[in-house]
Amino acid sequence: MDRQRTDRQLRLIAETIRIADALGVDLWLRGGWAMDFFLGSPTRDHTDIDWFARKRDIQPLARELLRSGWTSLSGSPADQQRDFAEQGEESSFALLDEDGSGHAVVAGGPWAGERWPDGMLDGPLGRIGTTACPVISPAAQIEIKRMTPVWIPGRPRRAKDAEDIRVLETALRDGGGG
Repeated sequence: MDRQRTDRQLRLIAETIRIADALGVDLWLRGGWAMDFFLGSPTRDHTDIDWFARKRDIQPLARELLRSGWTSLSGSPADQQRDFAEQGEESSFALLDEDGSGHAVVAGGPWAGERWPDGMLDGPLGRIGTTACPVISPAAQIEIKRMTPVWIPGRPRRAKDAEDIRVLETALRDGGGG
C-alpha cells in the first residue's frame, strides 16, 4: 500500500469533514473509503475519494473548498456530480436529491430521479484513527457495487469491487466493522 498517498487522502478526508461541519453540511463517504472507515483501517490503495452530498449544499461546500485551495475539475454533469482536486488527489461529490416520498435519488444528469438504495444514508459513523466520518450503509455499498455494471451498461465488473463486497459481507456476518 502507498502509505504516503493513503495518509494524504486521510488528511483530505479530515479536512473535508471539518469544512462540511463548519458549514452545517452533511456528507457521506461512499466507495472504497466508506468501506475502510466502516472497517476501521485502510485495506487497499484508493484512486480517489468518493462522497455523497445533497444538491442544495454543493454551492457553499464548493465555495469553501475553492477558498481552501482546492481546484474544480470538469467531467460529470454539474447537477449530478462535482469533482475537485487538492494535493494531486481527487474528491468526487455525487449529488443527492429527494423524491416526493423522501427517498434519496440521483440529483441530475441522465439518471436524475433514480432512487438510491433504501437506508443508504443510515450508515454508521466510521472511524480511522482520530478521524470520524459518516459512511453510507454497508448494505447499500454492497448493492451499489453489485449493481453498477447493470445500471451503467458497458461498465465492467471490477476485481476491486468483488473483493470489497467479499470483505464487507464478511465483516457484516462477523458482527460489524471497526
